[in-house]
Amino acid sequence: MHKAFVALLAACFSFAAPVLAVPDSLTLYVSPAGNDGWSGTLAEPDVSGSDGPLATIAGARDRLRALRTEGGGLPGVPVTVLVRGGEYPLAEALVFEPQDSGTAEAPVVYAAAPGEHPVLHGGRRITDWRVENGVWKADVPEAKSEDGTVGAFWVNGERRDPARYPKAAHTAGDYPAETDFFYGDGPVMETKSDTGEEVKSSTRFRFREGDVKQWEHLDDAVFVVFHSWATSLHRVKALDLEQRIVEFTGPARWHFTYWKNDQWYFVEHLLDALELPGEWCLSRRDGVLHYLPKPGESPETVEAVIPRLRQFLLLQGKPEEEAFVSHLHFKGLSMRYGDWPVGPSGHSDGQAEYSVEAAIQTVGARNCVFEDCEVAHVGGYGVWFRAGSQNNRLQRCALTDLGAGGVRIGEGGDPPTPAHETSHNVVDNCLLHDGGRIYRSAVGVWIGRSSHNTISHNEICDFRYSGVSVGWSWGYAPSSANHNVIEYNHIHNLGKGQLSDMGGIYTLGISPGTVLRNNYIHDILSNGNISGGWGLYTDEGSSEILLTNNVVYNTRTGGFHQHYGRENRVVNNIFAFSQRDQIIRSRDEEHLSLFFENNIVYFSRGNLLGSTWKNGKYAMDKNCYWDASGREISFAGKPFAEWQQAGYDVHSVIADPGFADIENRDFALSPDSPAVKLGFQPIDLSTVGLYGDEAWVARAKNAVRVPAPPKDE
Repeated sequence: MHKAFVALLAACFSFAAPVLAVPDSLTLYVSPAGNDGWSGTLAEPDVSGSDGPLATIAGARDRLRALRTEGGGLPGVPVTVLVRGGEYPLAEALVFEPQDSGTAEAPVVYAAAPGEHPVLHGGRRITDWRVENGVWKADVPEAKSEDGTVGAFWVNGERRDPARYPKAAHTAGDYPAETDFFYGDGPVMETKSDTGEEVKSSTRFRFREGDVKQWEHLDDAVFVVFHSWATSLHRVKALDLEQRIVEFTGPARWHFTYWKNDQWYFVEHLLDALELPGEWCLSRRDGVLHYLPKPGESPETVEAVIPRLRQFLLLQGKPEEEAFVSHLHFKGLSMRYGDWPVGPSGHSDGQAEYSVEAAIQTVGARNCVFEDCEVAHVGGYGVWFRAGSQNNRLQRCALTDLGAGGVRIGEGGDPPTPAHETSHNVVDNCLLHDGGRIYRSAVGVWIGRSSHNTISHNEICDFRYSGVSVGWSWGYAPSSANHNVIEYNHIHNLGKGQLSDMGGIYTLGISPGTVLRNNYIHDILSNGNISGGWGLYTDEGSSEILLTNNVVYNTRTGGFHQHYGRENRVVNNIFAFSQRDQIIRSRDEEHLSLFFENNIVYFSRGNLLGSTWKNGKYAMDKNCYWDASGREISFAGKPFAEWQQAGYDVHSVIADPGFADIENRDFALSPDSPAVKLGFQPIDLSTVGLYGDEAWVARAKNAVRVPAPPKDE
């Protein structure tokens, strides 16, 4: 076996230099100094310049394909492709297919060389600046076509905001105020051709006098319109200044003014609004990028980048043929500068930016690992485990500066065959930070019709919508999402006052075996004008879910909200400092909706119980309630004694639980706490979030975040 393997290498490489025998494994090298015509068996070019490392990861993949095709495979031989530090420009995504798979005993590993940092670069540097009246200009000819629309721009690794009108105060370091948005002026009514019914338009939007003008560059502009839990992005088809109506090239998923007649919007990518340092805009008609530099920047010293690539790494199995991509490991690779631009018809999804894809995407992937990888400065989601992807791991990866969300698992519909099931995937010890930069309703981690996944020990922060979304079924229909575990995650600074109907953890549908436990959730701040910023949120039909040992505080509208569902168990949690109601139940149903036991609810404003608690189909006991403002607590309009006489909270108490330092949000409890005496088990937060070496853990703590509205707003 060993002699045959050595002969195979020698035959395939066809080099005069002898090929060293590697009896138990094969190592190839990739380097910016390499050549895809070389053998790849050397870490450096040899002195003759005739052999050395390969130049690209695709070249290494193809070399392995050749070895397998010409030599009948590499049975039982683990393969490691060591990628040297440096930059690797990508013109297209790297694609791996079933033929590229390893095995459990002999995986194929694509890893950064020890101590080195390879970067897969999907952008193009802009260097040919010309300065006109203080504005930097550069030719971007690829942007003249609709297919080449460029949706983002970075300077020195920082995303720059497209020129916007009206101006956003956050460009000066503050969070946007109400004056930084326009407001609609009621619906535009249309007559349906088939029924004659008068309905609100989803393509025509009415604005207030003077807000929208016949700007010279209106054809490049994108209107960003806020719809409670989503935004729609639109390009202009026609403008009627007399009627104050702008018509868009494509519809919004939710018709305009569905929630409010004066819904928020602003206009961006508007060259006529290029006024503040750090703003940019692209004129597509002539293919010129315009940039107003920040103080201290000069064309000679900045690194300015536009994205060219949409996706970086694709694992393309064929579940319909039961042909999978398996046992591939990717370690220590960075993927930077990707795009997912708004197309000519605009963009609008019903929820969670469902149609936006990811920089790393798998179909039919089995037992693959992504470790110590980075996805940064991209236009879509970071990673998506799609149909047929099972037993994969995303661990210790950083997904930051994302146009959409962090991770997606599964599809929106039930798998047609067992081979199409997405299940048993793990996202562990990852930093998911600063998402929704373009597609604002994207989430940190989204699980669709997928089961037996684990989301653990992650830092999920600075998204404009929910942190984790589990399930994709509205109501009580059977769902193929169950037994998902969301545990030990630090989830915080969500919403940013922009979107609503969101949660730190958000669930949908019947989901037996799903557990939300030991999560640390805080600063969930939705749009203050529309209800909906909760810590734990069991939305439509959420049923048979266990929510336990979570600590939730500083939410806009409640620590826990059950819209409607069946027999969810809310046990041994801390809910503190909601700005409005603390615990919400929004629908009376004939079945038992929830168990609420051994929880601590601590607040100083708003009501204890919100929405409806009329029909009594819930169980509550052994809880500790405390209003730090000194007010008498009302239980859905009843005094405590009357509430207990009705059979609720019979063994509960109204008492200060005695947190160690409530001002600094230290929720530790002493053994003599009245809550502990009731049976509450103290929650240890020391193991929540990232773990590992000090530098990795500190990366989350040192992350720069967009400010949110004041907590007491």
